[in-house]
Amino acid sequence: MAEVITVAVVDDDRMLLDGIRSWLAGAPGLRLVGCACTVDELLDGWRERADVVLLDLVLRDGRPSAENIRRLREAGSRVLMISVVPDRDRIVAAIADGADGYLTKDHDLSVLVGAIEEVAAGGTAHSPELAFAWACDQGIRPKLSPKEREVLVGYASGLTLKATARRAGITANTAKYYLDRVKAKYQDAGRPTYTKIDLALRVREDGWVHPGIPPT
Repeated sequence: MAEVITVAVVDDDRMLLDGIRSWLAGAPGLRLVGCACTVDELLDGWRERADVVLLDLVLRDGRPSAENIRRLREAGSRVLMISVVPDRDRIVAAIADGADGYLTKDHDLSVLVGAIEEVAAGGTAHSPELAFAWACDQGIRPKLSPKEREVLVGYASGLTLKATARRAGITANTAKYYLDRVKAKYQDAGRPTYTKIDLALRVREDGWVHPGIPPT
């Protein structure tokens, strides 16, 4: 039997909370373990930690979203932001503060379930809103050397590390060194990147192309 993903929701829109309860009740593999209007209310009242918390970007209690994200992460949950509007600056800030994805509330159930599953698996939920925010925000795209970019693009395209190194004219150990530097730079930019899938997403989000050719 597949492992069930536990989910909690923090939102002060009662109608939305009721809607999500109904939606998730019919989603196989997901189990709702808590609903609250504030992070305080959720943490004080839940009896079971949620794997993923759906967190509204702006709550009426006025707590900064950065603080809400931090407290939920410290409690052991991953965080998927949900919001009415695709505000680019707030999207970028939320991810930099540690959120694992951003989704607007106008998506259907299949998109929401897919995002929850991606976040629960340790990835980042890359909605169109998030991709647009990354593409428009140059300040959080790390500065990579031409060789770092070459290794990133080659490896993320599906090549093995050895094949990437061979194409770049370097050893596999050197290629791994460059790849580790790339991951560290994304970490410093507030965009943690762990897997090959994550790297491929970063290439697409940031418009990285072959070194020497400016991104479009």
